[in-house]
Amino acid sequence: MEKSVGSLQEQALKRKERLKALRDKQLQGRDPQDGEPERKRALEEPDLESEERHRELKLRNYTPEDEELKERQVPKAKPASVEDKVKDQLEAAIPEPIIEEVDLANLAPRKPDWDLKRDVAKKLEKLERRTQKAIAELIRERLKGSEDELAGAVGAVGMAQGDSD
Repeated sequence: MEKSVGSLQEQALKRKERLKALRDKQLQGRDPQDGEPERKRALEEPDLESEERHRELKLRNYTPEDEELKERQVPKAKPASVEDKVKDQLEAAIPEPIIEEVDLANLAPRKPDWDLKRDVAKKLEKLERRTQKAIAELIRERLKGSEDELAGAVGAVGMAQGDSD
């Protein structure tokens, strides 16, 4: 087992050496247009554009003391006025009134037993009618039974009023 591991390491080292030799060979006899990707060439060769980019410094947060660098300083930015935008957004956020008149009866809280009263209202109407009929019948019976007494009472009242005049 140790011999197989040792031979694998030796093979890996030989492979690394061959790759290194091949790479060195390519770098020495290389032609700039030999098909190497531009990305690799850009990493190896200094680019003039990147140097120009570094020369064009823009100093935003740094105040230099050197006169040459002061020319590259960017003027301070002034905040834009947002008052108009805020006013427009506030006006758009105000909802239009849906109900012009408010009924106070709808706003007032209901009593806890309002639903019970609603359900019993029909039954109470029937009972009220029956009660009125029963009262009227009782009055008629009393009037028939005491018709004589009533006539005497009316006569007595009439005489009492006549005397007081």
